[in-house]
Parts: sequence; C-alpha cells; structure tokens
Amino acid sequence: MSEDHALFIKKVAEKYGRDPTRLMDILLEVNARYGWFSEETIGHIGEAMDIPRVKIRDKISFYTFFSQKPVGKTVIRLSNSVVEKMKGAAEVARAFEDAVGVKFGETTPDGAITLTYAQCIGMSDQAPSALINHTPVGNLLPEDVGDIVEAIKNEEDISQLPQALIDVNLRRSGPVVFAPMDAGTAVRAALKMTPEQVIDEIKKSNLRGRGGAGFPTGKKWEACRNVKSDFRYIVCNADEGEPGTFKDRVIMSERANLVFEGMTIAGYAVGAEYGIVYLRGEYEYMLEDLKRILEERRKKGLLGKNILDKKDFNFAIRIQIGAGAYICGEESALIESLEGKRGAPRERPPFPVEKGYMNRPTAVNNVETLCAAARIMEQGADWFSTIGTEASAGTKLLSVSGDCSRPGVYEIEYGITVARFLKMVGAEHAIAAKIGGPSGRLVAPNDFDRTISFEDFSTGGSVIFFGPGRDLLTHMKQFTEFFVEESCGWCTPCRVGTTLMLKEFDKIIEGRATRTEIENIKKLGQTIKTMSRCGLGQTAPNPILTSMQNFPELYEAVIKPVDYIGTFDFAKAVSAGAEITGRKPHSDEEANL
Repeated sequence: MSEDHALFIKKVAEKYGRDPTRLMDILLEVNARYGWFSEETIGHIGEAMDIPRVKIRDKISFYTFFSQKPVGKTVIRLSNSVVEKMKGAAEVARAFEDAVGVKFGETTPDGAITLTYAQCIGMSDQAPSALINHTPVGNLLPEDVGDIVEAIKNEEDISQLPQALIDVNLRRSGPVVFAPMDAGTAVRAALKMTPEQVIDEIKKSNLRGRGGAGFPTGKKWEACRNVKSDFRYIVCNADEGEPGTFKDRVIMSERANLVFEGMTIAGYAVGAEYGIVYLRGEYEYMLEDLKRILEERRKKGLLGKNILDKKDFNFAIRIQIGAGAYICGEESALIESLEGKRGAPRERPPFPVEKGYMNRPTAVNNVETLCAAARIMEQGADWFSTIGTEASAGTKLLSVSGDCSRPGVYEIEYGITVARFLKMVGAEHAIAAKIGGPSGRLVAPNDFDRTISFEDFSTGGSVIFFGPGRDLLTHMKQFTEFFVEESCGWCTPCRVGTTLMLKEFDKIIEGRATRTEIENIKKLGQTIKTMSRCGLGQTAPNPILTSMQNFPELYEAVIKPVDYIGTFDFAKAVSAGAEITGRKPHSDEEANL
C-alpha cells in the first residue's frame, strides 16, 4: 500500500515536472485521491519534489481545504457568514447534525461524512448554502437536509439534487460587463493599435481597478510594460472571498470569454506571453467549463502562437485553483500562492508590476476590470468615460444580499445613490447597509442620499442590507471574528490586534464597557489600520469603527455610566502574547517572528 501511495505521488509530481511553483496543483490532486495528508503522504511529497517536509506541512496548514487528520469521503461545508446566519444557517446546521449523527467539526465513525463550517462560499444570494465536496447547494431549509444526507449515503449524484440548481441571479445587466460581444471582437480592435496605443486608450477611459483599491488600470499596465525584463505576466484575480461577494461567480459562469479577452489584451499591452487565472477553491465546479472555453478560443486563434495572425504575439492562459484562503485575494499573497507557497502578503515595495510572479513584472487585475478593458477596446474610451461620473467612469457590479427582496448581482452606473439602490433591490426598510462587505463601512439611513462611487462610497462589490430588528452590534462582532480567523498571522498588529479588538468588543456587547473601553477600542483600531502589513489588517477594524462612527446610539445604550479616562498601551498588550489573545501562530515560521 505504501509503495502504491509513493508511486501515485511520484507520478503526480512528474506530471507537473516537479515544478515547485505547481505545488498547489500537486497537493490538490493528492488531496482528491486521499482526502487528507498523513505524515507519510507529506514525506512522499517532499521526496518527490525535493522539498523539506516542514515547507509542505506549512503550506497544507495554511489552506482550509487541506487537512492533516482523516476526513470523511464526503465533506459538507456549511457557510456560516453573517448573511447565512441571518437566513437560518443555525437551523440548517442542527438538521445536518441530527441527520448525520455527529457535530460540526466531527466525522462519522465510518469515515463517510465530515461536517464543517466555511466562512463564505460565494452563495450569499442563495443562503443558507453549502459545498458538498465541490458541489454547491443553496436556498437550504432544515427539511431539505434529510434528502441530501440520504442521497450522500446512497452515493447518488449530488449535482442532480434540486438544491444544487444554482441560480445565476443576474438581476440587472448594464452596458459594460453584461452587454453582448462576440469572442475576438475586442482583441481584433486592440491588434489594430500598438501596445502603447492600447495603454493610452485605457488611460483615456479612466478605468480604475474594480477590486476595491481603484488604482488606474492604464497606469498599472504602463508601469508593468516599462520595467525592463525578459518576461512578464498577467494574473487575473478571481479569488473573491469577502463574505457577501459573489459577482465574480456570475461573471466567470456567464462572461468567461470576456474575462479571457481582457487578459489577452492586457498581455498584448504589457508584453506578456503568459496569463494565469487564480480561481478560488470554492469555484472548482466551474473548472471544466472554463477549460472548454479556453480550448474554443485556441481553436479560433484567439490564444496560442501568432494570435489572429499577428506575428510574434503569443499568449497562453492557465487556471490555478486555490484551496480556501481569504487572504489570497490580496495580490501579493495570491502571487505567493501561485509560486507554491503559503499565501502570506509580501512587503511592498517592490510592487508586483516591478517584481511579481517569479520575480518578474506582473499586472494583477480583478475579473471585472479585465471585462471592462475588453469592452473599452471594442467601444472606445470616449464611450466608456461617458458612463458613470467624471471621477468614476463606467459601471460597477454589486453583489447584493441580506434583508432585501431581490438579492443577486446588479450592474449599475457609478453615481447611483444608496437610496435609489435600496428601491432597486427591495431593501427600502433597511436600517443599515454594509457597503464594501466586512471590510467596508456600515452606513446609516442619514447617509442613504450619498453615492456609490470612488469619490464617495467605494466598494469592491459587496452590499449587505440589515432590516428592522437586526442586532447590528452582534453582526459587527461576527464580521470581526471573520478577520481574526482569516488573518494570515504574519504581522503582529493584525494577528494580535484583531483578537484584542474582539476581546474588548465583547465587553461592549455584554454591557461591561465604559467610555474608556470605547475610546481604547477606537485607538486600537487605528493602530491596526496604520501598522498592518496588508489590506486585511488595514480594513479589519472597519466593522466596529464605522458602526461606532455612524451608530453612536447603539453604544450609548450599552455602556456603563461609571467611567475612568485611561490610556491603552498596545505594546504592553502585545507583550502578553498568547496569554491575551489565545491565538496560536499558524506555523513554525510565524512563531519565530
């Protein structure tokens, strides 16, 4: 058995040329075969790849889809994000426990089924939802669970269950991403220009990145092209992991051709011959369809050598599946993961356009950004810049969930007011809106006349509505718990600070806090935002801080009247280490920091 085990792993390693940057693919194939990683398995992988065991173990421990203890043949990952809890995930969880006979976090004695939680699987518009191995099921009710578990036990095809019929849920199409366009149209238009002219057209359009930061796309491409290098890369970031975000799910299922079109144009513009799509592990069920579309583009001469007979314009695309790590949505962490490492953010500078994938200039763009770039090539910069506002050109895709009658994906023009959007999605009675997902801001009704745009309320795409009767403080705590769980653990402000913030916030919710604790938590939050290494830590305090700013009455109602004005010493708190946080480092490497 051990020889067969070692032989299989050796063949998988040979399939990928023993390339350490393809370690994720190797681990995914081994995981699909055995379901978990024993020390024997880790040893065989290390021998086949000539990589120390500690590095293999470190990578496995980083990703939620990998386990170092046995799991069931079928793994049920029930999403327990804030929206899922709002929609009844707790009741569904109890139904699963009753039907399976074990608690969440456990495996049945016969090794058939494991129950576990997932932070978000990109299905908040159809909550409660779950992944059964790699098959998504949505709109779950407790009464559905018995039939699902029975089908699993009978080894039936889960994808044929009614709950696995996933709705596209595209509620509103706009003129950019979801307008019709024939494959190859935008590439043909781009190839009539020089690469420099393509970049100038993108700059003229005022296209800004749709992932949240809003950096001008043309400037990013120009910077990447101008770095002297023998090789460059294009990376499409399709690792949306923010709870309440699922727009990329719809784009990749309905407009993958447009995404690949945008990547090809970007490759031509910056002088790259290779592109990689980093697709979040929760979307693995899309993989075969995406590969089919890529093959169709190759047959049409839209990928490969001398694209559309343009001499020396070569461009190839491959898809890299992730394994469950929210932090890999951050571009430098994503690049680390692509290189076969744990997805820890890099120090910047240098930025990816200077030294990215394989230490070469790399342009990392969001799925939606690449779609917009392709449409600009088709219709022109002047056309694009007339949509939206002067500072926020074009449209924005919003993932809408929570307390609204019409959840789903909306393509809206920048500049729409929150109030108008409330009516569009059926959330007129909302008492609050979380614009930008957990990392965004909690908006009160007195700001509903403000706009969704880069110059006002900027968002990567998630909008969650809270209706009357919702306990906003509890939901802000749940968002903060998400950041504590998803911190990569690399830097102290994020690793320790978020845990301390959660600990202090518990005092508020429990009515044990005075104004001193309120002020201390504000100072702590600002420290985390200022000193954290990457965007996760820099935005992790937002749920609490923006709720304090916009909903002060919630805090006034729970603080104790007795007060003492003191100071919060972050350095002193950090020195207490694990005794304060209760948080262990993710790895031996982290423990030595």
